[in-house]
Amino acid sequence: MNAPAVELVGVSHSYARTPALQHVSLSVVPGEVVAVTGPSGCGKSTLLHVAAGLLRPQEGRASLLGQDLHHLDETARAVLRRREVGIVLQYGQLVPDLPLLDNVALPLLLDGGDLAQSRTAAQEALERVGLQDAAQAVPAEVSGGQAQRAAVARALITSPRVLFADEPVASLDPAGARQVLGLLMSAARLGGAALVLVTHDNTVAALADREVRLRTGSIEHEAVLR
Repeated sequence: MNAPAVELVGVSHSYARTPALQHVSLSVVPGEVVAVTGPSGCGKSTLLHVAAGLLRPQEGRASLLGQDLHHLDETARAVLRRREVGIVLQYGQLVPDLPLLDNVALPLLLDGGDLAQSRTAAQEALERVGLQDAAQAVPAEVSGGQAQRAAVARALITSPRVLFADEPVASLDPAGARQVLGLLMSAARLGGAALVLVTHDNTVAALADREVRLRTGSIEHEAVLR
């Protein structure tokens, strides 16, 4: 049995007096695709943020690639994410003043990569999501769907061992959604990455190996799909 790439144990977190997660435990092994589903406000995005080390839970433990995130400072967590993790958040979260090419190259550049080599890799990543002709456009000059595809290219550029995707195809047309989902699934099933996919779309969730359904911050149901 492979060691978990992502592990949450007894995680609880609240915003003010509103519980977002309540005693949630979850593990995801390399190469596995887990869909996290549930109604709006049930804690899906909070779970993803805790699992990715973007948010420290008030209770419980979160580990990523065998490292207890509670014992890593902010800088160490950022380095771990930059080198080993790809994250696609809702609405892309691109740097507004950078062209798409440099947005996609950013993880490589922040890790000390050569500028020319990083941009070449970014151009290839943009081609894989059909954005080769928009490389020099800044985010404000492209559609929301194009920005989301650029965010996926950025998440995949380091060949990450773990992928987190929060509604990655919500703003895409059917053809773009199929393209992006194909890339994410390939990263898991062919590349061996653990993929945690937050979605409200049952057809997207059905592509996963396992579905974890949340309600009011707790796991309501868990099902093996394949």
